[in-house]
Amino acid sequence: MENLRLRTVAAILGVLFVVVWLVPNFVDTTKMWWPTHKKINYGLDIQGGLHLVMGVDVPAVVSEGTVRLAAVLKTELAKEQVTVTEVKTPRAAEGEIELHFTGGTEARKKLESYLDTRYASTLQKLSETETTVTYRYYDAYMTDYKNRVIQQAIETIRNRIDEFGVAEPSISQQGSNRILVQLPGMADAEKAKALINTAAKLDFMLVEERSPEELQTWITEAEKAGGYSLENMKYTEYVNRLNKDLASKLPEKTLVLFEKPENVASMDVAKIPYLVRTDTGLDGGALDDAFVSFNEYGAPEVALRFNSVGANLFKALTGQNVGRRMAVSLDKVIKTAPNIQTEIGNGSAVITLGGGRDRERSLEEAKMISTSLRAGALPASLEQLEERRVGPSMGADAIKKAQMASLFGALAVIIFMLLRYKTMGIISDIALMLNILGVFALLSWIGATLTLPGIAGIALTVGFAVDANVLINERMREELRKGSGFLVAVKEGYARAMSAILDANITTAATAVVLLYFGTGPVRGFAVTLLIGIVTTMFANVFVSKVIVDTLIYKFGIKKMKV
Repeated sequence: MENLRLRTVAAILGVLFVVVWLVPNFVDTTKMWWPTHKKINYGLDIQGGLHLVMGVDVPAVVSEGTVRLAAVLKTELAKEQVTVTEVKTPRAAEGEIELHFTGGTEARKKLESYLDTRYASTLQKLSETETTVTYRYYDAYMTDYKNRVIQQAIETIRNRIDEFGVAEPSISQQGSNRILVQLPGMADAEKAKALINTAAKLDFMLVEERSPEELQTWITEAEKAGGYSLENMKYTEYVNRLNKDLASKLPEKTLVLFEKPENVASMDVAKIPYLVRTDTGLDGGALDDAFVSFNEYGAPEVALRFNSVGANLFKALTGQNVGRRMAVSLDKVIKTAPNIQTEIGNGSAVITLGGGRDRERSLEEAKMISTSLRAGALPASLEQLEERRVGPSMGADAIKKAQMASLFGALAVIIFMLLRYKTMGIISDIALMLNILGVFALLSWIGATLTLPGIAGIALTVGFAVDANVLINERMREELRKGSGFLVAVKEGYARAMSAILDANITTAATAVVLLYFGTGPVRGFAVTLLIGIVTTMFANVFVSKVIVDTLIYKFGIKKMKV
């Protein structure tokens, strides 16, 4: 009896848990006291949302990494006293590095020995002459490098969306250079797109002083010759095209970038040109944190904190260039370009947003920038290739049909159990309804997303839940046919059916775990509800049904029930 009392308490607590987490899905609990207000999250196929396909500029990342490695090699080889005169990257996007040296065969052997030892798994030699040696990334390394770029971009986007507060986004790789982003129930689509599309590539660049009139003359001539302007192009496309056209006029390792004046809505109206250097080596990868702060006048700004490596670079950069201006560029847009007054050695800096705008707009911009930087600078620029705003009508129609199918299926099962097993059928039906409600309660509790494949998983749960009760009831029938008493039949029915029930549920759970681990999107949704269904089946259709039967026998003195 003591054992029954404990099991009854456990069953009641389980039912209370189901009620607590289920009620918010049917009643507005925000206007009343309730332990939780969490509801079931519905997927893109049910409630609609935002569907984006982003293209990842992988070659640009490879090119940038190759150029950076070339600079590192030049420094390292100088320390090793290898006579390298120049390190070029003629095909940077292919990971190719060309090293020029003097000193003949002996110098070449020393150079090759260093590279073969230090970069044995990274670089392979392509060719050599009397004065040059050409190396390139191994194909396996290049493949892995590109894959890491995509995976890093996916993780960065996921971090940003998580900070934005979207429940259960679906972010996955498509092909070799595309990322699929699905945001179910996204109300503010434009803000979400702005956050995703922000490459958040932060660079600290020294300003090469040129008169604005001279720069503007170059820009006007290039636009006139090419027949383009910022009004009919995306900003990134415009900047890339302009710098390509001005390549013969610009000093080496410099770019023309722009700042938006404080009193204009966009750079289509007006823009301030800057000639900046690209070889400072200090970017967003040197950051530890970024957050919104306020200056002495209460104006929002973005505070940056560098890691140890970044702090040293920033200290050296500011110490060697006192009196010059340093531009802070975010995605090739100049945010600020203050004068370096003194060496900054504490590893901290601030991006000021300037005045001339209302505080709310400044605060929103500061939040957007800090969120993007805190989530991590994307390793590659993203280009939006496809956008679909999925309306909820298709999902509502689909879920209505799925509900009708599930309802008719459940009714058919309930009627079958009543006709087949009589009183025990009623107990099985009560356990089945608790099982289904338990699935929805657990979905609310863990914050999982319910998709149409997930509904299919719930329908399957009904099937194997009833299967557990069929096994139990049939075992009880066998015992009764052998002449056993009802109490013995109940005990043996549950005991002997348990091994078959466990085997079936364990193998189903193993399959669901594999689907959850290797699957994406709809497959994962199906696997989640399948796993939850196994838990609720063992609780409701096995544990609770046994508690109900034992309570009727030992508390109410019922000696026999129809099976």
